[in-house]
Amino acid sequence: MKKIILASILFLISTSISMAQCAMCRMTVESTVSNGRSQIASNLNHGILYLLSAPYLLVAIIGYLWWRSSKKNMSPQTLLRQRIRKALS
Repeated sequence: MKKIILASILFLISTSISMAQCAMCRMTVESTVSNGRSQIASNLNHGILYLLSAPYLLVAIIGYLWWRSSKKNMSPQTLLRQRIRKALS
């Protein structure tokens, strides 16, 4: 239980530190766009999208592996019932 509490506290502390970076990034983007250099803002947006896609990809892979594992563990009778239900509907 102590490990969970310690991990939660560390997570909350790291979150507040990482939120400070967002203001810095926004300020950098605003200053570069106002100077007419929009390439930096575009690259920053691409980086954000790249970092955003990683967790979703990881969850999709884990979900697929879980689904495939559950399909293998099904009995042949259960698979036959599912196919019959699908054919009748």
